[in-house]
Amino acid sequence: MKIDDLLAFAKSKGFFWQSAEIYSGASGLYDYGHLGSMLKRRFEALWLSYFVDSGEDCYLIDGTTMLPEKPLVASGHAARFNDILVGCSKCHTYYRADVLLADNKVEVSEGADAVEIDKVITAAGVKCPKCGGKLLPSKPFNMMVDVHLGPEKTDKGYLRPETAQTAYLNFFREFNVLRKTLPLGLAVIGRAYRNEISPRQGLYRMRELIQAELQMFFDPDEWNNAELWKSQIKEMEKRKMNVVPYKTKKNEEVTVRELVKQGVPEFYAYRMALIHRFYTEVLHVPAEKFRFLEKGGDEKAFYNKIHMDIEVNVESWGGFKEVGGLHYRGDYDLMSHSKGSNQDLSVNINGKKVLPHVLELSFGVDRNVWMLIDVFYKKDAERSVLQLPYALAPYYVSVFPLQKDERIEKKAAELYRMLNSHFKTDTDVSGSIGRRYARMDDIGTPFCITVDYQTVEKGKDADTVTVRYRDDKKQVRVPIKELVEFLKKAYV
Repeated sequence: MKIDDLLAFAKSKGFFWQSAEIYSGASGLYDYGHLGSMLKRRFEALWLSYFVDSGEDCYLIDGTTMLPEKPLVASGHAARFNDILVGCSKCHTYYRADVLLADNKVEVSEGADAVEIDKVITAAGVKCPKCGGKLLPSKPFNMMVDVHLGPEKTDKGYLRPETAQTAYLNFFREFNVLRKTLPLGLAVIGRAYRNEISPRQGLYRMRELIQAELQMFFDPDEWNNAELWKSQIKEMEKRKMNVVPYKTKKNEEVTVRELVKQGVPEFYAYRMALIHRFYTEVLHVPAEKFRFLEKGGDEKAFYNKIHMDIEVNVESWGGFKEVGGLHYRGDYDLMSHSKGSNQDLSVNINGKKVLPHVLELSFGVDRNVWMLIDVFYKKDAERSVLQLPYALAPYYVSVFPLQKDERIEKKAAELYRMLNSHFKTDTDVSGSIGRRYARMDDIGTPFCITVDYQTVEKGKDADTVTVRYRDDKKQVRVPIKELVEFLKKAYV
């Protein structure tokens, strides 16, 4: 599926589309429709249940999306949250330099600065793609969206560029109101804002985005203790994962135990395995479509001790693309905010003063929503179907009255109300049964239930309905009194 095809599908079914569509849309800004909102919430709920609710000492918090200037100066965003901007001297169109070079099939290192970018542009003879004009010298462009507060707008602030800062700014307070122990995980699901130069590829690069992040604060002297991780590592040690190391740039299938032998800290390898299991067993992404890509050198953030991108092979994006990241950030974040606020954020653990280190699990919610549609949408000569895992489907079941008959329609309405108290349920009375099945296949509904004359009349099939499976189109007859339990058992 191509990008335009996926966008057209998403728009026509009610998943997402450009914001302010009636005004020709807005670049890098998207609204979720009724189905997209449900799919997004399903993903967020699974993520929260898996990484936070099932984790030890992990807590969900929420925070303002608008921050004063000082915290973002201290964090380094005011100085370093930059992309390289290049403009045309003739038509004054501006481009993100790495995107412009990639479109011209010119390679440049991910961490290249303006000087290196200019050398590459000159050597490759890259011109403005719009008018062919000469490009101006490139320069850093800060992507934060600034705001000014107060009646005279004298107080400068920013929309938060990432949700992670909410966890760092609230760590000390949360540590003290909880049990004053480490490790401590603080999770945030919310919006972040980036003034992208070149928003593109649908939900991949946006100006307003949703992140799901878990920041794990820990004592670096204790968290890699072999005894602490012995049971967890043993549970995962044989799990095989695709990893592309920075040194070789070649995909390797390795186990958790092999990663540890190669020098990856046990706590980090364990989190890699947790993420791998989430994608392959909870989201049911095929294992061959999932990998970790290690970043190093200029490619990784300077504060990261270990940096792995979480990537999925997304056809509409042209191959493996980043949908999340696992970053060992050291003590950079709390150290920066300690200096910026003049407040010591060290904590006392068993009489020892500790400035916690941070392990960050970061996921782009929008990117994962797009990925799920791309990976699970299937089309052949016979039909098209969105084979989402049942737990992600916007609707779990849909009820169809087969004929226009008062008794059938009444029974279908009763059945809809009953099922909707247990599952997110839809109903469809328009068109032939084949068209109704096709509509439900298109939006990923796992089960369709048909109420017919056999349901409402006397006989061996009285008070039974036909249940049709989405994926293989198999149909079975189920008594209404057993229907809820049948659907609960089928839930995967």
